Amino acid sequence: MLELESHLEEIVRQFEELERRLSLPAASDDPQRRSVFATLGKQHRELKRIVDVWGEVRELKRKLEETRALVHDADPEIAALARSEIKGLESGMEDAEHRLQILLLPKDPNDEKNIIMEIRAGTGGEEAALFAANLFRAYARYAESQGWKLEILDQHVTGLGGFKEIVFSVEGNAVYSRMKFESGAHRVQRVPETETGGRIHTSAVTVAVLPEAEEVEVEVRPEDLRIDVYRSTGPGGQSVNTTDSAVRITHIPTGLVVTCQDEKSQLKNKVKALKVLRARLYDQELNRQQEAISSTRREQVGTGDRSERIRTYNFPQCRVTDHRIGLTLYKLDAVMEGDLEEIIKSLVREDQLRRLKSLGC
Repeated sequence: MLELESHLEEIVRQFEELERRLSLPAASDDPQRRSVFATLGKQHRELKRIVDVWGEVRELKRKLEETRALVHDADPEIAALARSEIKGLESGMEDAEHRLQILLLPKDPNDEKNIIMEIRAGTGGEEAALFAANLFRAYARYAESQGWKLEILDQHVTGLGGFKEIVFSVEGNAVYSRMKFESGAHRVQRVPETETGGRIHTSAVTVAVLPEAEEVEVEVRPEDLRIDVYRSTGPGGQSVNTTDSAVRITHIPTGLVVTCQDEKSQLKNKVKALKVLRARLYDQELNRQQEAISSTRREQVGTGDRSERIRTYNFPQCRVTDHRIGLTLYKLDAVMEGDLEEIIKSLVREDQLRRLKSLGC
């Protein structure tokens, strides 16, 4: 405990030093100085959460010690009042200490990143493609509710309006920390719109959540790329435009292929395609690192393996079940309208509890 308190007091000192530096006037016309202050501001906000909760723990500890001393007061009314307050203080202390433990957990370096999501129709043909479109709509509405910015990077639409594949970016505050557990196979059970016999079919789509990689994190050499341009098309082969604006980039060393045809500008499609390529290469490297520490992967809520069935959406029962944490909700209609908060919070909480357990907390 003394070692933990020493560590927390060091955090308090770091926080106070940041406050001192941030109180100095910033040169508004100096971009480099503004960048430094932005970084300091981010560090300050992160440490403030720890410092505030640590202050709460210390204050509750002080009150608890004072109240326990009053239990032996000569005045029976004061002693009784002290006994009645102890339980509430102990509960508050336990809650504050738990929140402090969560804040002190090692941070995933990707948690603050924006993401690129890929949804692909799996087994189930047209029904899987239609559900891919439903799932994209749910994520889009959830992103909107969080104030995040969503941009479609590439899409392959079917004749009935489903998606064989859709790739999109999501930008906002700590997006990866909230969405990273969505990677995996999503199974749907319902009567397809294309089915006249009323039979329930089971289909599946796969979701990949990739932390967006900066250029400095992933080196993409021009000589490793083969870039092809072609005319983009829509459903049924209908021409979307009359210029060769669609872009296909092949990363020769890995064989990864990325396409983008959502913009009318070839240059914009190339920029988007490179963004997706960097994210996929970064994801490959992360997977290699995680395989090297496979025991850590087993302790996580989800391994990120896209073949892992993580969730079932049962429309006849209006039920959604996340198989990793045993969570079942009977509000599928709301979930498909973007009400994902309860599921996402439960996944984040379970991950935190498992990591605390692995650290012996």
